[in-house]
Amino acid sequence: MTDRYAVFGNPISHSKSPRIHALFAAQTRQNISYEALLAPLDGFAAAVEAFASSGGKGANVTVPFKEEAFRLATSLTPRAQAAGAVNTLSFAEGVISGDNTDGAGLVRDLKANLGCDIQGKHILLLGAGGAARGVILPLSQEQPAALTIANRTEERAFRLALEFAGRTDVLPEACSFAQLAGREFDLVINATSTGLSATELPLPPHLFAPRGLAYEMVYGQQTPFMQQARAAGCRVADGLGMLVEQAAEAFFGWRGVRPATGPVLVALKG
Repeated sequence: MTDRYAVFGNPISHSKSPRIHALFAAQTRQNISYEALLAPLDGFAAAVEAFASSGGKGANVTVPFKEEAFRLATSLTPRAQAAGAVNTLSFAEGVISGDNTDGAGLVRDLKANLGCDIQGKHILLLGAGGAARGVILPLSQEQPAALTIANRTEERAFRLALEFAGRTDVLPEACSFAQLAGREFDLVINATSTGLSATELPLPPHLFAPRGLAYEMVYGQQTPFMQQARAAGCRVADGLGMLVEQAAEAFFGWRGVRPATGPVLVALKG
């Protein structure tokens, strides 16, 4: 019997998740189906509950429903609690279990695909919204030398850093973009939405370490952030690997088998 899975979002037609999970299923010989479902902006919970009631085993959640999925879940993993958002749901015996695999996907992409050892590095996380929140705990668990959250509004960055006080080994520092002047980072991660709007961030010069890595969470386009980093001589990566790795983490949670992500990344880039 084929087990059903889906991804919910609005919009959703652009999603690569059905192809990714189809490749995972073929590789691991799992008998599943996976579809992209458009949920009404005011009807996400009803759409998910209908899917679960019809026999759905699990679902991914994308923009703009991750925080609503957090509220819908009746059981949460520690990393979902830390993120305040859910991107992976599992349905069993009337329980809606919520997880957040974004941070784990980012860390695995950095370490396994990009050869970036996080331990001992000085990390800069740009942005203080949901995308940033979801990766703070997994990044801090890799024992970086320091983790700095920078945002246009310093107060918002400070509030986010304060939320993780006592929850991480490395207490995040908070500052505005202007306060980054004169500092240098081994790993700079753009978790703002500027990549979607082609907006350039007001970053000071010499921010990127010469042998560092600039990571853009947006994928499929050359963003102004990537162009800034490349002009500074920094190595650059987009978020396609994170997308695949977070999907693999969700697949593992659902099926108990971890697919090889390398061949899937090659297929998506081909």
